[in-house]
Amino acid sequence: MSTDLTQGVAPNAKRLLWAGFLAILAAGIGFGVRGGILANWAADFGFTGAQLGAIGGAGFTGFCFGIIIGGVVVDKIGYGKLVFAAFLFHVASAFITFAASKGQPQETAYNFLYWGTFVFALANGTLEAVANPLVSTLFPNNRTHYLNILHASWPLGLVFGGLIGWTLGGENGISWKIQLGLFLIPTVLYGVAFMGQSFPKSEASAKGLSVGDMMKEVGIIGSAVACYLLVLFFEDALKLSPLVAGIIGVGLLIVVGLLTKFSVGSFLLFVLFVVHALVGAVELGTDGWIQNITGNILTPAEGKILFVFTSLLMFALRFCGHFIESKLKISPIGLLLICSIFAVIGLNMVSGITSFVGALVALAVYALGKTFFWPTMLAVVGDRFPRTGAIAMSIMGGIGMMSAGLLGGPGLGYAKDRYTVEHLKETNPAVYESSKADKPSKFLFLDEVTGLNGTKLSDAQTAKEKTADQKILAEASIVGDRKTLKADAFIPAAMAVIYLLLMMYFKGIGGYKPVVIEEKKTYSPS
Repeated sequence: MSTDLTQGVAPNAKRLLWAGFLAILAAGIGFGVRGGILANWAADFGFTGAQLGAIGGAGFTGFCFGIIIGGVVVDKIGYGKLVFAAFLFHVASAFITFAASKGQPQETAYNFLYWGTFVFALANGTLEAVANPLVSTLFPNNRTHYLNILHASWPLGLVFGGLIGWTLGGENGISWKIQLGLFLIPTVLYGVAFMGQSFPKSEASAKGLSVGDMMKEVGIIGSAVACYLLVLFFEDALKLSPLVAGIIGVGLLIVVGLLTKFSVGSFLLFVLFVVHALVGAVELGTDGWIQNITGNILTPAEGKILFVFTSLLMFALRFCGHFIESKLKISPIGLLLICSIFAVIGLNMVSGITSFVGALVALAVYALGKTFFWPTMLAVVGDRFPRTGAIAMSIMGGIGMMSAGLLGGPGLGYAKDRYTVEHLKETNPAVYESSKADKPSKFLFLDEVTGLNGTKLSDAQTAKEKTADQKILAEASIVGDRKTLKADAFIPAAMAVIYLLLMMYFKGIGGYKPVVIEEKKTYSPS
């Protein structure tokens, strides 16, 4: 094994790293463009907000299936076969999506777009099931740095996706199909980059560990985190009853128990899974709302500029992992603690913005916080749980994505409704009564709240000359946005407490050090 931290354990390590970079870049561009063409789909096909939300939700569920299933099988079938499958999924998703066209029955167009989005996300998840453990295996001496470089491609993809919509979209823009089809360029490039390459085996696979052996450190308690989110998914997306969804969740836990001989699992890995659910909620969940919120407080155009600015900053910062770890001597857990503190400060600063310049500063602080969360968490799992192969990393990625789709995004939407309504009821209950939605919304175990009618709120936000009632609605919406961001800051605050406890734990056992598999032996949870 190489002792040079800048080199991998295989001669083609750097090529495989950049091939993975291009793969996640393709995912980021497609994701970014889709966010900008929702208005096109609404105009072309007459979709409601709920229908557009369901299509967007397919981008989360498809990813989860891809990364979890891919993570379980990748060590047995090899990285190359999954890369080929992901490439086919990406190409197929374009053909399925492009089959939607004006003049079709709405249901037909909806099905093409829904399943095209699902297959696209399936490809993205499958690629991450490959790229994360592959880079972890290739650079075992410097996982934090290289996993951050790998995932720098995601914000870069968001930048490109945002610029595509910004420059090529709009009323006089080119077809949404051409805009979306541009993600095929990095798709072809990553296919060529991976072509003909040899792939190393993960440390667990090289030691001959079975899937059951790899799952033992995940165990019952780690699997319970993923199964809980799957139960929420079955209830929310598939509309199953809580009883049926719960039975399926328990059934999956029993399968894990049989596979691992009912291993309890590592409590440390369980904690990391829980924290990553919080990471997904605060990073991806907030990303789904931040452009809307800043655009509402300032202007929609400034909201787009700020989103691109934040993504560019994240892209640049993710190349600094090695400097932080080696020069500043900050451990991965220490880095995560610092990031969570920055995220708390940043979200509170964003909640108080009143000018574009102030927003740049506030979002820069927030970007410093969220930049390193996702890849560094993956690096910690790679360092501490090599016996799990690709499985723990992939389950963690699935947990983060499911949390973003099921907890982060919906939770922030619920908070915005709640705080906006509370302000309106206090200041002008008559306007609230005339502007409220037809149906209440609910989030987890919290009380129902009847938010504002989306059409009336949108009209109030976009009207150039507002009526008195529209001014009241627009102001209430901004108040709701500000309070939502303050509430969102409690998530990284909770993360900071957990990371501080983890630092104390590692100090108690002699410090944070990567674990190496010495031999195939009976697992004992710790």
